[in-house]
Amino acid sequence: MSETLARRVGRLVSGGFHALVDAAENLAPEAVMNESMREIERAIDEVRAELGKVLAQKHLAAKKMADESNRHEALSESLQAAVNNGRDDLAEAGIAEQMDIEARLPVLENTIADCATQEKELESFIAALQAKKREMQQQLQQWRAAQQRSAGPADAAGGDLNRIARDAEKSGNTFDRVMGRQNAVHSSTEAAQLAKLKELEDLSRSNRIKERLAALKANK
Repeated sequence: MSETLARRVGRLVSGGFHALVDAAENLAPEAVMNESMREIERAIDEVRAELGKVLAQKHLAAKKMADESNRHEALSESLQAAVNNGRDDLAEAGIAEQMDIEARLPVLENTIADCATQEKELESFIAALQAKKREMQQQLQQWRAAQQRSAGPADAAGGDLNRIARDAEKSGNTFDRVMGRQNAVHSSTEAAQLAKLKELEDLSRSNRIKERLAALKANK
């Protein structure tokens, strides 16, 4: 999950009812609270969408890992057959593919582990946001009850409702200012150095392939 979304969830969950009402200043507190709860609902939808992406990635990585493992096992049988028939060229090609698979497997394992961690985190965020929404709904009800007790005459209550209606649109526009929001460095390596490193990797890979072929022949 992006850091921006994580910070947003933290801000929404940690925000206090009274602080939000105070921040509303002369605007209608009820309208600001309702907008705050709508933002929580939007955040829940965003976290759920992110969770869906993570689950899909986890599923694809797990499937790919199973396919790679099966392919590696099948190649082992083919390699021995190639060596038995004196086809070193085929054996080297098979060994090269096995080495590629072995390089990918740890990455797939890490991807699955990372997805599992993100899955738990996102699920906890959804639960926290839902709990925060319920808390705000309860506090808003209590605030309404307190307002009714202190309003006095019915015309005063009516005036307050009219003010809320007048200020609702303005409070919606001001909400982003009340809640607030908040962004990369990159490095580069010289092309010549990269080319040398690539040549070194290719040489090392070729030597490892020949070593494995020699080991297969020794066990023939």
